[in-house]
Amino acid sequence: MKAVVVHAANDLRVDEVPRPQCRPGHVLVAMEWGGICGSDVAYVRTGTSGTAVLKDPLILGHEVSGRVTEVGDDVVDIRIGQAVTVHPATLVGQHQLHNGLAGRTNLWPQVRYFGSAAFDPHEQGGFSEFRAVRADQVRALPEGVTTRQGALAEPFGVALHAVARAGDLAGATVLVNGAGPIGALAVAAARARGARTVYATDLVDAPLRIARQLGADATFNIAASATLPDDVDIVIEASGSPRAIGSVFQTVRRGGTVVQVGNLPAGEISAALGQLVTREITYTGSYRFVDEISDALRLMAEGLDVSAAITHEFPLEEASEAFAVAADRSTGSSKVLLKLS
Repeated sequence: MKAVVVHAANDLRVDEVPRPQCRPGHVLVAMEWGGICGSDVAYVRTGTSGTAVLKDPLILGHEVSGRVTEVGDDVVDIRIGQAVTVHPATLVGQHQLHNGLAGRTNLWPQVRYFGSAAFDPHEQGGFSEFRAVRADQVRALPEGVTTRQGALAEPFGVALHAVARAGDLAGATVLVNGAGPIGALAVAAARARGARTVYATDLVDAPLRIARQLGADATFNIAASATLPDDVDIVIEASGSPRAIGSVFQTVRRGGTVVQVGNLPAGEISAALGQLVTREITYTGSYRFVDEISDALRLMAEGLDVSAAITHEFPLEEASEAFAVAADRSTGSSKVLLKLS
């Protein structure tokens, strides 16, 4: 079968690899769609993603969907032909979370994730024609949710987790800083969770147009010296830019909350933090999700359409071009999809 494999920095190939076997407790999924994430782009650009370093060839992709083509022994309630997406995480090791972290499995000390080089051997991803998946990782797509939409469930789950980290959004004013794929989906998530007003900011206009389609009441191009609203209740910081932190602290009201979901650089950074103290701002992180991927599917089934986040589609054979578009914001790209079959 064909798969999208990164061999080293700037070495992305479409390789022929062995088709996986369907073992007991697993299903075989014929993959249909895969969304390119910033971490996928990072592996191609640098051979690293965060602290994970590429040591061997890695099939990329953790935002995937498809149809079950084979069901292993001991698997119930999953049928051949069923449209599904996949929860990409596998908890590793015998650990016990602190009492205050009950249920927060996204903070498990060791997690294998689709398309990640964090472990050796690496955890192969889903940008391939077929992928064997543990049955407990399968999430059936509800009626009316296509596999194309299903590929957005994982990043939408990330966005839903981020807004949940802010607490109750009912009636709140929310600003999403950075309207890339996660930021745009955070706009939709904030709206779905009851925010009264949602603003979005970015440095270019194309993602701001998508943010408006996903529910932003107003958008602000920071590069054009737009004046930001002040005294917002909650900021979802989705840009991952250390330079943005000081400005969002000034935007949020006294006693407000800033949620950091944009990935910050792994090393030391310089950021203006004085406002954190003098205005008693709550600054909290958001990492992946627990099972908000299921919440994402429920919202989609109820009619929430987040497909405006999809800007480009490429066949699997054109993976290199797809990654180039995803990495270049001047193309107007947000979520770039690969058609895997």
